[in-house]
Amino acid sequence: MVSPADILSARILIVDDREANVRLLEGMLRIAGYTAVESTTSPQEVRELHRQRRYSLILLDLQMPGMDGFQVMEELKAVEEDGYLPVLVITAQPAHKLRALEAGAKDFVSKPFELAELRARVHNILEVRLLHRETRNYSKVLEETVRELERSREVIRLKTLEEQKKSLQELALAQLTQESLLPRRLPQFENFRIGAFNRPTRYVGGDFYDFLQLGSGDWMGVLADVSGKGMPAALLSSMVLGALSMEFHSGTQPQEALTRVNRLLCEKSLPDQFVTLFLFLQNPRGEGQFIGAGHNPTYLFRTATGKIEKLFSDAFFIGMFDFATYESRAFHLDKGDILVVISDGLTDAQNPREEMFEEPRLLEIIRREAPSGSDAIQQGILKAIADFTQDMAQTDDITFVVVEKYR
Repeated sequence: MVSPADILSARILIVDDREANVRLLEGMLRIAGYTAVESTTSPQEVRELHRQRRYSLILLDLQMPGMDGFQVMEELKAVEEDGYLPVLVITAQPAHKLRALEAGAKDFVSKPFELAELRARVHNILEVRLLHRETRNYSKVLEETVRELERSREVIRLKTLEEQKKSLQELALAQLTQESLLPRRLPQFENFRIGAFNRPTRYVGGDFYDFLQLGSGDWMGVLADVSGKGMPAALLSSMVLGALSMEFHSGTQPQEALTRVNRLLCEKSLPDQFVTLFLFLQNPRGEGQFIGAGHNPTYLFRTATGKIEKLFSDAFFIGMFDFATYESRAFHLDKGDILVVISDGLTDAQNPREEMFEEPRLLEIIRREAPSGSDAIQQGILKAIADFTQDMAQTDDITFVVVEKYR
């Protein structure tokens, strides 16, 4: 029989081209007690790694540059003697799930990750995988038991009409809560022009942005992406925004403010909840500082050179690890410079052909429209997203903030 110790010590490989996702999954698995977790951001290495290490489970992102997850699975078939692919695919696209299962994957987990779902699916696959290894040479009766476990792993429970009604009411309340977090009108700070946009997914995600006037003409801006959806995400967003406002109104420095908010979330939020954010401070002279906490890069267009700089830091997600600390980095905006802060729902937006919008398209819009100002960038992004997605429903919020120092 397979023991709990066997499952927790089984070899697991995480394959994702985004380092932030790798670190998140590693953290989630280690919190769940798994002790033999390895990772790679290069899909080209997976076949040789599996040939040498014989992993019991491979968590595989489907959308990666150079070689996607479907190609990786084809390569794994060449080194897996019994044809059993121990693959749990990671996808944000419902259309990919059936295709992945037909390609040999044993299960899937949807983005954004939820700790409870991830733990259940990883445990189930590992249990079946280890049992499969033990019973390969046994009788046909035992082999049929394994196949039955695989067929019955995904149990679908039909909700009653009353449960559906309750769920819709919760989503409506969550949407109202999320909308109340966004500024009713954009601020006017000395020497700066501010633009912002938010389009929530139909699942009611957790993106939000806000601005706060500080003393002596200084001001703070933040764009955050909260894990999960529905009312839990809306409540966590409200907690983060309230904590940040209290800390900055008390005169707390940004690095200490985020450290305190992180501790608060670690104590008060659910284990599978976390936040990524980009927080920045500016004064009328363009002098400022920023902190990126597990967030994707922010883009800074320099009007003097026409070049785009990327602002990012390697700090941990907020609410994931209570030992995390945060350090700010200095940056300066000159006249005509433009800062573009986004959530990953923008670059991950998909069209009906399942192609992603991706960073190069965004950078081209910034280069083309920046000479005409921040309003031109905002309108350029909105038009490009509309043309690209063709009004197709997205699985993640699309949110961005544009800041221009115009004098």
